[in-house]
Formats: sequence, structure tokens, C-alpha cells
Amino acid sequence: MVSERYPEIDEVIAYIHQHLNEPFSLAELAALVSYSPYHFTRIFKETIGLPPQYYVSSHRLQKAKDLLLHTDLSIREVGLEIGQQSLGTFTTRFTQRVGVTPAAFRQSRVQVDEHLNSLQQLPDWSSLRPVIEQDARIAGTIQAAVPFDGLILLGLFARPIPEGLPLYGTLLSSLGEFCLTGVKPGIYYLMATSVSWNMHANDILLPQATLRTRTRVPIHVQPYTAVPFQHVTLLPPSPDDPPILISLPLLMKNFLSQAT
Repeated sequence: MVSERYPEIDEVIAYIHQHLNEPFSLAELAALVSYSPYHFTRIFKETIGLPPQYYVSSHRLQKAKDLLLHTDLSIREVGLEIGQQSLGTFTTRFTQRVGVTPAAFRQSRVQVDEHLNSLQQLPDWSSLRPVIEQDARIAGTIQAAVPFDGLILLGLFARPIPEGLPLYGTLLSSLGEFCLTGVKPGIYYLMATSVSWNMHANDILLPQATLRTRTRVPIHVQPYTAVPFQHVTLLPPSPDDPPILISLPLLMKNFLSQAT
């Protein structure tokens, strides 16, 4: 069960995943559980962290990523498959929320293994973490519910969904302590996922089974105010988790650029 307080949201989540290829309105989703659109939107956002329309569009972009990797459909055809009639609109939204264009995403699988091998051979990751005294620091520990051998991508995002480039982020070579420095005042959501050293390229580009964590309560960074120490745990994916839209190879590439 996704939500103990609003178990009816489970029914809506299941419906969304089963009918992702079909058009449906906010009113139709609300009618499934006999709520008004306003009340439904409120409890959905309280439960999932995102408005229902944004949650749906996120999973449709996730489907676009899948189609780009596993079919020979043109980019225009992929956009049409997820209900985007305009190639320009599809390309813009995909780029904003994944971090690369649809064409670049499709081509990036040839670089994934190279990035992963380069990261595995880095001698000292600690030297790549900048020390900035001004502004805030967000420190904590990260653990995992099940063991894995690999790296962790961790970042602060403006919304409770890992999309676009993180406002602040890093890669970790192991579980344990982390620290993000130089964080400007604002409201952030801390999210992370794991990448095992033996993962295949498509699994990294479309991370549906990776361990992950996300803070449902935002972290408020205020001037001259210490941010509470964070304790987070990587867990197997849950049915209500938003997809990891951000291009993980892009984050890996950006991190490697700091090492050279």
C-alpha cells in the first residue's frame, strides 16, 4: 500500500500506470475515487509530493526514454506516442527534465560504459569535493536497505522529483557520510540513487530498479541557520516513486570533468 492515510490513491496510481498510453483528464482521475478535482489534487500532492498532472507527465517522459532506447521510432514518433503533437514542445520538455535532448539521450548509451569504467578507476574521490565556507552546508549519512557495490548519485532538486540537473550534487564512492557545500538559501529536496558497477548501459539510462531515496519533506536553507543533519536510506523502488528522469550518464560525465 502506498498511503495509509489515503489508500484510495493506490487505485489511482495503478490506473495511471495501466492507462499511460491513453488520454485522461484530472476530472477523470478524481472521479475514480469520487473526489472533486480540487480535493483530489490536494490529497494526491500530499501523498505523492507532486500534482497528479505532473506525476503523469513524468511517467510519460519515462516512457519516451524507454521508446528511445528500445525502438527505432523517430523522435517525432516517440513524442506522438506520449501525446505530444509538437516535435518542438516534446524536445524542449524532454531536454528540460532529462538534461539532454532526445537525440543525445538515444546516442549516450555508447558512452555509459566508458564513464562507469572511468569512475571505477578514480583513485581519490574525496579530493573532488570542493570546500566552500560561505553559504550553508547540508551534511548527513546515507545507508542502504540492501547491499550493493557501486556508486551513489546524490543531489538537491527544486521539486520532489529527480529531473533536470540538480542544483547541487555529487557522486559518492561508498555509503556513509556526505556533505554538500555552498548551498544558497532556498527550498530543496534531497534525492539519491545507486549505480552498481556491473549494471548495463540501458539500466543506467532507464533506472527503474535502482535503489533510491527522496525526502518528502523539503529542506529549508536559511541565512545564518544550521541545516539539520540528514539521515537517509536507499530503498528499492516504491509504486508511488516518481521516475528518475535525469540522465545519470550526464551526471557521471560532469563529475568526471571535475577530475581532469
